[in-house]
Amino acid sequence: MSDQSDFSTRCNRRAFLGTVGNSFGAVALSSLLGKQISAAGLGAPFHAPKAKRVIYLFQSGGPSHVDLFDGKPSLVKNHGAELPDEVRDGQRVTGMTSGQKNFPVLRPLFGGKQCGDAGIWLSDLLPYTQKIADKICLVRSMQTEAINHDPAVTLINTGSMQLGHASLGAWLSYGLGNENENLPAYMVLLSQGTGKNPGQPIFSRLWGSGYLPSEHQGVLLRSGSDPVLYLDNPKGVDRHQRRNQLDTLAALNHSFQKQNYDPETLARISAYEMAYRMQASVPELTDLKDEPDSTFELYGKESRRPGSYAANCLLARRLVERGSRFVQLFHRGWDQHSALKAQLPNQCLDTDQPSAALIQDLEQRGLLDETLVIWGGEFGRTVYSQGNIN
Repeated sequence: MSDQSDFSTRCNRRAFLGTVGNSFGAVALSSLLGKQISAAGLGAPFHAPKAKRVIYLFQSGGPSHVDLFDGKPSLVKNHGAELPDEVRDGQRVTGMTSGQKNFPVLRPLFGGKQCGDAGIWLSDLLPYTQKIADKICLVRSMQTEAINHDPAVTLINTGSMQLGHASLGAWLSYGLGNENENLPAYMVLLSQGTGKNPGQPIFSRLWGSGYLPSEHQGVLLRSGSDPVLYLDNPKGVDRHQRRNQLDTLAALNHSFQKQNYDPETLARISAYEMAYRMQASVPELTDLKDEPDSTFELYGKESRRPGSYAANCLLARRLVERGSRFVQLFHRGWDQHSALKAQLPNQCLDTDQPSAALIQDLEQRGLLDETLVIWGGEFGRTVYSQGNIN
């Protein structure tokens, strides 16, 4: 019989949490399957699932939903009036507004119109999005208990305000695997907008794997000559020598894993192998010379500037085209506060055309039906003014 010390060498914290999580997952799955089986006689669902991959256009800082997608007529009617107590209903306010004695209702600051066959209201700051209104679905029922940026960003990306949980992309990588062995299942790209600069900080834990094996964490694709860190061979080492080094290292790691039963050892081997294969796939991915001028015209002039939101949208299309399962863009600059009127137009100028172009580009290539594209931030703005309404 193994004693306690033997158990401790065979099961570390990550492995234990992963095993327990899988067990609970199995229970939940059996429950879901039970419901499916019991409902089988009631007919098939309205729509068979089609999505095979996800592009998440995360807008960090809290885009003002009231000014962009949800121009509430009652705010126009009650502009300047005190927010009724029953609307706030005892909800907490941030430290920035806790000292306010009055909470005047603030109307949408920009015009908008009903768009598409469904008559979706969209801001005039989003002219390109207005043209694809019938291609999008607005979800207006989301709410959050988080009133500060970092807890809210952590919550929407990992499902919890507490640190240490696996990100959404890591779960998809873990559950669905990858379609291209030469690229990671989960890729991340960052950009800074022309709204608030610098915007809210972005931390790598937002694309971390938590207690899942580390091979499922997101891989950051940077702009410039070195897109992925530590991808190049060490100086003086050619590709053949690197292959021999990796084979030797893999043999040592396999030997270590047999003795210690640490799943991270296998994840490390996979990471080394992925990096070796990416030496060929990443340069091809980031080389945009094969893209026609019409593509850059579609995404806008900024798409030729590496690291811009527009360029990252184009790279997102190229990634899903090559089999990446989950691509996430983090775009900073949406934290407007009192500078809403001055900054929001520029921030929309960064994102409107490229976001709409991505939808059109995917559709033209027959990829939209199997790609779920999500656009959103951690929360919107309050319906009352922070500080003086003027």
